[in-house]
Amino acid sequence: MVGQVPYITTDGIEDRLGWMTMVEALEQGHHKARAQVADQVLQRGEDTLLSRAAWMDGQGVAVKSVMVFPGNPQQNLPSVHGAMLLFSDTTGAVEAVIDSALVTKWKTVADSLLGVRLLARPDARRLLIIGAGAVAAGLAEAYPALYPGMQIEIWNRNPEKAETLAGNKPHMRAVTNLPEAVARADIISTATMSKEPVLRGEWLHKGQHLDLIGAFTKEMREVDDLALQRARIFVDNRETTIEHIGELTIPLASGAIAPADILGDLYDLAQGAAGRVSPDDITLFKNGGGAHLDLMVGRVILQAWREKPA
Repeated sequence: MVGQVPYITTDGIEDRLGWMTMVEALEQGHHKARAQVADQVLQRGEDTLLSRAAWMDGQGVAVKSVMVFPGNPQQNLPSVHGAMLLFSDTTGAVEAVIDSALVTKWKTVADSLLGVRLLARPDARRLLIIGAGAVAAGLAEAYPALYPGMQIEIWNRNPEKAETLAGNKPHMRAVTNLPEAVARADIISTATMSKEPVLRGEWLHKGQHLDLIGAFTKEMREVDDLALQRARIFVDNRETTIEHIGELTIPLASGAIAPADILGDLYDLAQGAAGRVSPDDITLFKNGGGAHLDLMVGRVILQAWREKPA
């Protein structure tokens, strides 16, 4: 507790949360009016302060600020630190301070799962995760909730990290040949810190779904122009992705894609817009993780905290 305001961390809460409950909360939130959102990015070299705010009638206000220090792992420290303030919609009072890692884990993965549920083929059975950090671990934990029996392959530039994440789990394995792993996959999730494409459009085949998570600044991207050109492109929120993330700003600026190629966001899809129109479509979902999603997830976390046994 901070005064009378709870400071909520992972302790005693995560076992009260569920992936599909979170996905349902996000989908319900996208049936309501669009949130007001605003982002701020400050940088000092490779280090980044990312602050995101959202206001939704009935749910209040969330402001999440995180510091991203890419060099921290070399000191055995997490690369991301931060917290989120949750404010009352009726009084403006602070209702909770929630550890950003807790919010981000559940928001980021649930955002992608909702995109998958709305865009991927229902018969998908093989997932490739590119990356082996905290987000990748969340994806590996969560995807089987949506696709029971899902077989998961993990590729990382450092093969040892992929091996560690896969462990001895029978449904998971680390792989080293990325193009061959892409060819086997039904769904490909990218969770890297890359500024250069790691996934090539020439490797893709019909029917796949691309779940792009890692890029969050104008310098970052995870797929090349051809991947975008071959896909039906969707984002989680137009306002927080199209003009802010290199995955889209770079190919838009070069003319590799046009604004009209971005066919919709989660508000459009949840309210009935066409997503995948053919089993052969390649669908692409850019997970930008806006503060409106943090707010929706924060409300679920706060309710779980309030309901936990004393």
